[in-house]
Amino acid sequence: MTTLPRIGVLLPVSFTTTPSLDRQRAAVQRLEHAGYGMAWTNEVIGKDALVQVAVLLAATRRMMFGTSIANIWARPAPTMSAAAAELAQAYPGRFVLGLGVGYPQQAEAVGRPFGSPLATMRDYVHQMDAPTQPPAPSAEYPRLIAANGPKMLALAAELADGALPAGQPVSGTVAARQALGPRKLLVVGASAEGAPLEHLAAGADHVLVMLERGIDYDAGIDQLERLAPALLRTESPR
Repeated sequence: MTTLPRIGVLLPVSFTTTPSLDRQRAAVQRLEHAGYGMAWTNEVIGKDALVQVAVLLAATRRMMFGTSIANIWARPAPTMSAAAAELAQAYPGRFVLGLGVGYPQQAEAVGRPFGSPLATMRDYVHQMDAPTQPPAPSAEYPRLIAANGPKMLALAAELADGALPAGQPVSGTVAARQALGPRKLLVVGASAEGAPLEHLAAGADHVLVMLERGIDYDAGIDQLERLAPALLRTESPR
C-alpha cells in the first residue's frame, strides 16, 4: 500500500475564476517549500484535473498530488485509466487517483443519465479495468472512491485501494475505517478547523485539509502557508 503523508491540502477551489498556470506552479512550489508533502485538486465539468496534476507534478520535486475528485462524467473510463497510469509511470509514487460520481447536473452537462450512483460507479471501475488496444501503461497508483455513505464505502473496500470521505465528523472516520478494514487507504477531507489529529487518531491514513469554497486563490495559498507549522506537527511518526 502506498504511504501518504499524514497531512495534505486541497488547492483553493473557485467556480468563477481559474488562476494562470504560472500562478499555480508558483503556489505549489510555495506549499512544497512550506513542508507539505501532498496537494489535491478538484474537478468539475470544464476543468481537467489530470492535466492540472501533470503540470503541477512537473513544477515540484517530491510533492505528491491527488484528485479530489476526478469526476467520472468528465471522461470515459478507459481514458481515465490510461491517463492515470501515464501519470503514475511518469512520476512514480507521486500520484493518487480519487474518483467521484459527482452530481446529476454534471451527468446532464455531458448528456448522460445519472442513474444509481452505486451502480454507475461499479460499472465505471469495471470499465477502467477492461483491456484496451493498445493497453494502458503498466504502472501502479492508488485508486480511491469518494464515499460518505455505507454502500459506497463497501464498494470502495471491494473494488478500490481505499476511500475518500469528506466533511464528516470524527465518528464518520471511525465508521469508514471499520467499513474499509485495516489494509485500505482512508483519506479524510476536513476543514482547516476540522481536528486533523482526531481524524488521524480515529483511523485516517491522511487528512486532506480544505479551505472554504470560493476563497480567493492567492489568499488561500497564503492561508495554507500560515497553517503549515501547526498542521505539519502531525507529521511526526505514528
